[in-house]
Amino acid sequence: MGSKLLLLTTFIACMFALSFKSDKKKKIVFFGDSITQAAVNKGGYIDVLQNMLQQKGVDQQFELNGAGISGNKVYDLYLRMETDVLDKKPDVVVIWIGVNDVWHKSSSGTGTDFDKFGKFYDAVVKKIQKQGAKVIIVTPAAIGEKNDYSNPQDGDLNSYSNWMRKYAATNQLGLVDLRKIFHEYSIANNPNNDAKGILTTDGVHLNEKGNALVAEEMWKAISN
Repeated sequence: MGSKLLLLTTFIACMFALSFKSDKKKKIVFFGDSITQAAVNKGGYIDVLQNMLQQKGVDQQFELNGAGISGNKVYDLYLRMETDVLDKKPDVVVIWIGVNDVWHKSSSGTGTDFDKFGKFYDAVVKKIQKQGAKVIIVTPAAIGEKNDYSNPQDGDLNSYSNWMRKYAATNQLGLVDLRKIFHEYSIANNPNNDAKGILTTDGVHLNEKGNALVAEEMWKAISN
C-alpha cells in the first residue's frame, strides 16, 4: 500500500511540474546587428511578430527580446553575448549576422575574413548551446536587391551563406535561409532588377514588406 501511495504521489508531483513548465513562456532572443536593433521599433520584424502572436492567441507562450546593435559583426556578438544574451537565460537564440562582416570588408576594411567568420560563429553557437538554449541561425539576406547576382557583395554573401547552411545541417541547428528567400522574392517581384525598394529601403535594411516577410519566416522557425 505504501509503494502505491509513493507512486501516486510521484505521479502527481510530475504532473504538477509539467503543468508548471507548460505555463512558462518560451524566451526568444534575436541576436544581431542594426536590422535586429530596428526590429523592436513599431513596424520592425520583432514588433510585427509580437502582433502576429497576439492575433494567433499564443502571445502568452513567447517572450521576444531584441539584442541587436548597429554595425555589429560576428566577433562583436561573441564579445557581448554574456550580458546581452546568456544573462537573460533564453530558451532559443536566433542569430542573424553576416551583412557587416561582408559589407565592411569593402567599405572600411573592418569586415571578417571567411575563415575567421566560421571560427567566431562556431564559438558563439557552442557557448549558447552550453547553457542549454536552442540555436537558430539566419543567413544574411541582402546587400543590394538585384536578382542577377550583380550586386557587388553577392559573391561573398553567397559564400558565407553556403557555409552557414552546411554548418546548420552538420550541427542540426534551425535555419532561416533569408538569403535564398530574398533572392527568390526578388526574382518574382523585381522585374526591373532594382537594387533597393523591394524588401529593403536601401538594399540592406527592411521596409514594411521586408519586416512582414521576416516576421513570418521567424514564426515558422520558433514555432517548431
